[in-house]
Amino acid sequence: MTDSSGAGEQVDAAFVGRANIDLTIHVPHRARPGRTAIGSALPVNAGGKSLNQAIAAARRGGRAALIANVGADTWGHQIITALTDARVDTRRVRLVPDATTGAAIIEVTPDGESYITLALSPTTELTTDDIHRATAGLAAEAVIVQLDLPPEPVTTLLSHRRAPIVVGNLVPNPDLDPRLLAELDVLVVNQHEAAAILRTTAGNPLDAAAALQRLGPRTVVVTAGPNGAAFTHPHGSGTVPAPAVPVVDTTGAGDAFLGSLALDLARHTPLPDAITTAVHAGSHTVGHSGAHIRHTNSSCGDPR
Repeated sequence: MTDSSGAGEQVDAAFVGRANIDLTIHVPHRARPGRTAIGSALPVNAGGKSLNQAIAAARRGGRAALIANVGADTWGHQIITALTDARVDTRRVRLVPDATTGAAIIEVTPDGESYITLALSPTTELTTDDIHRATAGLAAEAVIVQLDLPPEPVTTLLSHRRAPIVVGNLVPNPDLDPRLLAELDVLVVNQHEAAAILRTTAGNPLDAAAALQRLGPRTVVVTAGPNGAAFTHPHGSGTVPAPAVPVVDTTGAGDAFLGSLALDLARHTPLPDAITTAVHAGSHTVGHSGAHIRHTNSSCGDPR
């Protein structure tokens, strides 16, 4: 584990998942079979869904912690530096000796759409022991977990409540017991992930949220890109629109959405208000290149 000086044990939100390096290339079009597409220079930045979410929460003034493993290599240390610069608590980020940090290869086309392939590093995947160590003494108002992690650490996390609010994200690992979805206070997915979970084609986000709620989560939020987000919870359902905004790069927009949402839920903001602010955070992200931005703008929204 690393040290983060001055960080208290109490945090608003702890994000459990992966951290990796993003290798981003802007291309005029995706490469065609047998042809080479010439793209931009290749920036190397810290990324990964849970890392992006933690940074988004911290940059809104939240006390955010990340629970993840990275390799004890150049990329791993770059990730620690990026987290520290963003004031994210890194004490539960483990540098794994002799392990290679994972990387995401991101192609961004002129319409701002991103195509991401993750080169996973099996030796840095979280384990049950990691969860036990990282959550011992953790005081968080909300815990947010990537459901596509190996089933053992996710099962360990969800079987024993670690925070008053437990949020799940992404399509669950196929080996995860589906009954564990009932342990979630909130499930957050985009409309394509919702369709994958429901084994259908992407349709009305509000209908998808209602169908996902029947699988067990008490509240479900489905993001729909330029169409905003839909939600359903025990007290009702609704939609939050997203104003049209210029799109430069959709990478990390959904993570900005969830980082903002988790922070507001930890602060007991009413769900519709929290979703509205999260939509705005997602919009501000798509107007910039890369997954991280310095400030949020509450005037527009486009969560991917």
